[in-house]
Amino acid sequence: MRFAIKTRPEHTPWARILDVWQAADEISLFESAWNWDHFYPLTGDLTGPNLEGWTMLAALAQATSRIRIGCQVTGMIYRHPAVLANMAATTDIISGGRLELGLGAGWNQLECDAYGIELPPLKERFDRFDEGVEAIVALLTQETTTLNGKYVRLTEARCEPKPVQRPHPPVTIGGRGRTRTLRATARWAQQWNVLAQDPQDWLDLAGTLRAHCAAIGRDPGGRGRSGDHEPAADRRPGHPRPAGRGAGADGRLTLGELTPPRASLPRAG
Repeated sequence: MRFAIKTRPEHTPWARILDVWQAADEISLFESAWNWDHFYPLTGDLTGPNLEGWTMLAALAQATSRIRIGCQVTGMIYRHPAVLANMAATTDIISGGRLELGLGAGWNQLECDAYGIELPPLKERFDRFDEGVEAIVALLTQETTTLNGKYVRLTEARCEPKPVQRPHPPVTIGGRGRTRTLRATARWAQQWNVLAQDPQDWLDLAGTLRAHCAAIGRDPGGRGRSGDHEPAADRRPGHPRPAGRGAGADGRLTLGELTPPRASLPRAG
């Protein structure tokens, strides 16, 4: 069992987040530290401030030396997968090989409407997510990548320099969708993160993940599983947590071991 922290970049000044991450970096109990990938707050005043996740992650990589770092999780809808692959490689280099690559399909309608970002229907969104994860893993792993997908097309594409961690930084996929999300987790991820409703819900979802792993011949024991816990004292009046979104999660409990990405992962052509 491993422990992590997750800090919300909403309604919080940079100096406070920096202090928390640097303090956690000195406490060996905490294996990793995470933020989120949103542009608007998820609680309280939704017009309030919210720091951008990946810019902040690169800065925190430079400001820490031991703790592993990640964004829980990056919305695939916000950036082209090739751009995100380059961001991940650079952040892994800045951190000296401490990046955890958190990926998700994305869901926030408010942000998409405000910024003119298309939020496709669920099926298309997960089709794009599947192609996006494949593209990112290939770009981080291979010298060149050619992918002729419906939504992602790459032609002898390069991502240089490569990340420190080889073949690529461990992938964490977040979500609870039994068909698409957990199937993608079984195929690509080294860790799965979910906001479970209760222990039985978590066990049921973990059973679905094991079944997807078995269907493609992968050992589910090599896949870390994690959940978020919000300290009760942090549920302050005026800052309700949206149901099912986990916006208030400031603690992170990891069950299982993080294992290196396997060289036998499926690759793009």
